[in-house]
Order: sequence, then structure tokens, then C-alpha cells
Amino acid sequence: MMTISIMITTKNRSADLVRTLSVLRKLDPQPLELLITADGCSDDSVEVLKAEMLKAEIQNLCLIINEEGRGSIDSRDRMIREASGDLILAIDDDSYPERPDALECLGHYFEENTKLAVMKLPQRTDEYPESLTQQDFGPARQIRSFTSSGSVLRRSIYLGLPGFAPGFFHMYEEPDYTLQCVAAGYEVIFIPDAPTIRHHWSGSDRSELRNHQRHGRNEFWSTVMRCPMPYLLPVAAYRIYRQFRYACIRGVDWVIREPIWWAAAIRGLPQVMRRRNPVSWAGYRKWLRLK
Repeated sequence: MMTISIMITTKNRSADLVRTLSVLRKLDPQPLELLITADGCSDDSVEVLKAEMLKAEIQNLCLIINEEGRGSIDSRDRMIREASGDLILAIDDDSYPERPDALECLGHYFEENTKLAVMKLPQRTDEYPESLTQQDFGPARQIRSFTSSGSVLRRSIYLGLPGFAPGFFHMYEEPDYTLQCVAAGYEVIFIPDAPTIRHHWSGSDRSELRNHQRHGRNEFWSTVMRCPMPYLLPVAAYRIYRQFRYACIRGVDWVIREPIWWAAAIRGLPQVMRRRNPVSWAGYRKWLRLK
């Protein structure tokens, strides 16, 4: 049987975290370990987690504390590298498996498909209310990205690839990693009959504009790192245009703030260029064609 670790990164959502932990206590079987990173928390999240460790109701709870926030991406990268499980179930502090026996069947998908790098789980989320009562999640399919609020990663493949890009802080690590997997001959698949994830999608510490700017910056950096020449320049230009077009849809306030992420992207270019490791155009194009 493949062993499964669970990882969560949290910041200032102690109420959501308490609810999630109460569900995780009821999982049967329990995960090999539960890794949680408190990333720059200024509320009582760390105290809540230390109290959970004293209760010892959750097996092998490993707490990592970042006194200063390093971002969800660096936090997840560290947890994956320090984990012991063959598979890593990635969830948020406001998401959890709906079924108590959810972990029991996850390993079978990876045992049957040795090329499976990431499995995205079906999700019921308040972000999309129609999903709360959804029964048919469509067919299984290869996808261009996944969600860290409810996906399973094969750790051995992650360790053999660059992994989540340092410096991204938050946003776009999933499509960038999916690109790495697809270009290397692995698969990232949405499996609709897998155990569902309940995502309460807390609005705490979320800003649509800030996430858009981080997404635009990180998407541009990913293009610089992964896209081969001579395609890099037109693909990067299209990325900038597409983000600007979306800002136009959102309104003038968004448009006048677009240069903020442009400037951030330019400042980070020297470091990004040092990490440039382009994939083949065939691999990049295969990823682009996915949905």
C-alpha cells in the first residue's frame, strides 16, 4: 500500500483550521503524517496547532512555523520535500475530504498508472455554489492545472523535477508544475469518481486584485523559465496582453494598477533567467492544448 501524507499551509484562519482538524481526526485510515505550516500567522493559529499536538488525536502532526511569511508556495515545497509519504494530499486550511475513508482508495489510482504525477479531486466549494449539490463532475481527463486545495501529488516525481518555483510566493505554482510534468512525459489528471473535497473557500486574507497581479507576474516568469526559443517572445507577449485584457474587463481601477505587476516581473527577471530551464516545444505545446 502506498503511504499518504497530508499537507496544509495556513495563515490567520484559525476558525477554519479548527473545523478542518476536527474532520481530519475522523479519517480512517489516518494519514502517515500531517504536515502544517503556519506561515507568518498573527492570530492564534499557532496556539491552536500546539494544543492539537498535545491532544495527540492526530497521528504524527508536524508543525512548521514561519515567523515571517514565506508564502504558500515555498511552504508547500518544503513540506513535500520533508514528507515521508509516497503520496501527498494537498488541502487548504478551509478544505477537507468529505468521506472518512477517503485515504483508503487514493493509492490505487497511482498504483494502476505509474505515469500519474498529480490527481485532482472533485471539489464542492462555496466559490462555485452550483458545485455544492453537483453529482456529475464530468469525465476523467488530463488537465493543464490542478488545485492545491484538493489534489494528490506523487512525491517521487516531484523530487525529480524542479518543483514549485521559488519566489512565486502565491499563485500559478500549479500550472507551472503541471507543465513540468507534462513535458517530462507524466500525467496530471482530474478523476471525478475519486473522493470529493469540501472547500469552504474562506474570504479571509484574499484580494482578487492582488491575486491577479501575482498570477500575471508568475505566469510571465513561468513562461520565461519554461518556454523554448524562438517561441518565448510571442508567448510572453500574449501572456501580458491576456492579463491586460482581463484587467480591462474588471474596470479602470484594475487597468491603472497593471504596471505594478509589470514592474515586479521586470525586477525579478535576473533571478528568473538564472533558473531558466526550458522544456521541449513539443512538451510545451502539448500542455497548452490541455484544458
